[in-house]
Amino acid sequence: MEPISLDVRAARLLERAAAASSGRAADTVHGGHDRALRQTLLALTAGSGLAEHESPGEATLLVLRGHVRLSSGDASWEGRSGDLLAIPDARHALDAVEDSAVLLTVVIRP
Repeated sequence: MEPISLDVRAARLLERAAAASSGRAADTVHGGHDRALRQTLLALTAGSGLAEHESPGEATLLVLRGHVRLSSGDASWEGRSGDLLAIPDARHALDAVEDSAVLLTVVIRP
């Protein structure tokens, strides 16, 4: 298996996100729908995000670049480059405070 440069992929995804009307782009870097473990690189332009949604399983966010806000109910957590955020097992949303790239790691419930 060849190493994956998340830095290079994040830069490319941020370019795609900037060109997208949604302000976001994603690429699965490990696993997929047929695997229990899935890692997805997400790029979000400042002001864009993912609306509130259900948690698909145990999950974390590693902030590779930028500044994001993870929120669930009345609680919210800030993440900046190098921060690891545990995603609550509840409805939650993600917003980019500035152009950002995150690595979402999820273990899908059986």
